Amino acid sequence: MARCYSVCVRRRYPSRSLPKVWLVSDARIDDRMEQAIDRLPPGSGLIFRHHHLAPPQRKARFQALLTRARRRGLLVVLAGTAMQARRWGADGAYGPADRLAQGPALLRLVTVHSLAELGAAHRVRADAVLLSPVFATRTHPGAAVLGPVRFQLIAARSCVPVIALGGMNAGRARRIGARRWAAIDGLA
Repeated sequence: MARCYSVCVRRRYPSRSLPKVWLVSDARIDDRMEQAIDRLPPGSGLIFRHHHLAPPQRKARFQALLTRARRRGLLVVLAGTAMQARRWGADGAYGPADRLAQGPALLRLVTVHSLAELGAAHRVRADAVLLSPVFATRTHPGAAVLGPVRFQLIAARSCVPVIALGGMNAGRARRIGARRWAAIDGLA
C-alpha cells in the first residue's frame, strides 16, 4: 500500500485550492492559447509546456501567457524543475517525480501513468498528480490508455488529488467521476 504524505502536502498547498480545470499548453494549439485562456472558467489553471521552443523563446512565450493568465486569476504551473518555476514566476512545477524531488516549496504536479509512478509521486510529496492517458489522445497517438476502470483503480490509491488527463473534456470527466481534469484539445 502506498504511504500517504497528505498531512505535509496539505500544509504546503491545500487541495481545496487546486483548480478543477487545467489547460495544458502544446505546440498544436499555440495559435489559440490566448483565446483558450480567456475561455477558462474562473479559478482554473494553466500548465505551460511548450518544449518545442528554444529556451529564450520558451521563456518569452511563458511570460506573455503568464501575464494574460494572471489577469484572469489563473494558477500557472511550468513544466520544469521547481527551481526553474520559481525563477520564472510560476506558481508551481509540473513533470515526472524524479524532476520534482528537490527545490523550493512550490506547488508540485507530478505526471503519473501507473501505480509505481504514483508511489514515486507520493515519495516526492506531490501536491497533485496528473494521471494519464485516460483516453486516446493526439499528443501520444497509438499509446496505450488507462481507460475509465484502470484510471479509477489507480486514482483510488492516491493520497493526493488526481487530475485526469488524456482525451479529456467536461463530459468525460463527469463520466469517469474525475473531480479535476486537464486537456489540450478539449479546452482549445
